[in-house]
Amino acid sequence: MRGLYFEEFEVGRVYRHPFTRTVTESDNVLFTSLTMNTQPLHLDHEFAKGTIHGRPLFNSLFTLALVGGFHVLELTFGTTLGNLGYDKVEFPHPVFHGDTLRGETTILDKRESRSRTDSGIVWFEHRGYNQDDTLVMRCTRVGLMARSPEHGGSNPRVLGDDTPVTEEQRA
Repeated sequence: MRGLYFEEFEVGRVYRHPFTRTVTESDNVLFTSLTMNTQPLHLDHEFAKGTIHGRPLFNSLFTLALVGGFHVLELTFGTTLGNLGYDKVEFPHPVFHGDTLRGETTILDKRESRSRTDSGIVWFEHRGYNQDDTLVMRCTRVGLMARSPEHGGSNPRVLGDDTPVTEEQRA
C-alpha cells in the first residue's frame, strides 16, 4: 500500500479521513513533557481553573501533529519526499481532554519541481474538527511528493504492494 504519486493528486479534491482519535490527559502530559513546554495551562488543573477556559488546554503542537497525521495512510504514505513548510497555522477553538478529533484535507494546488525531475510540489490544507464538528485546527502544508516511475520518479519503498488506497478502502 502506498500514498498518491504527484500525478494522482487532483487539485480541489477534498478527503474526509476515516480516522478519529479521542485525546487523553496522558497524551497531553506526555507530549508537553517531551517537548519541554511546561506551560501550566497544559499541565496544572488548578492554574487552568483560573483561566478563560476553566480547564487545561491541549498543547496546540500536539493538535497540529495529530491532525497533520490523519492523512498519511490515505494520501502520502511512502510517497512524501519531504515537507517544505507550513503556513497559515490556526487554532480557532481549543482542544480539551476527552475531545474526539477527525481530519479533512483539500488539495489546494500542485506544480512540477523546477529542480528535481523525480518529484512535484503539492499544497495541502489540513483541517481538524472535534466531536461537535467545530474547527479546531487549520493549516496549509507544502509537500515534496514523488512522481510515479512512469513519469520519471523512482519507486519509493512501500509496504506490501505498490497500489494506492482505493476509494472503497477510504469509505
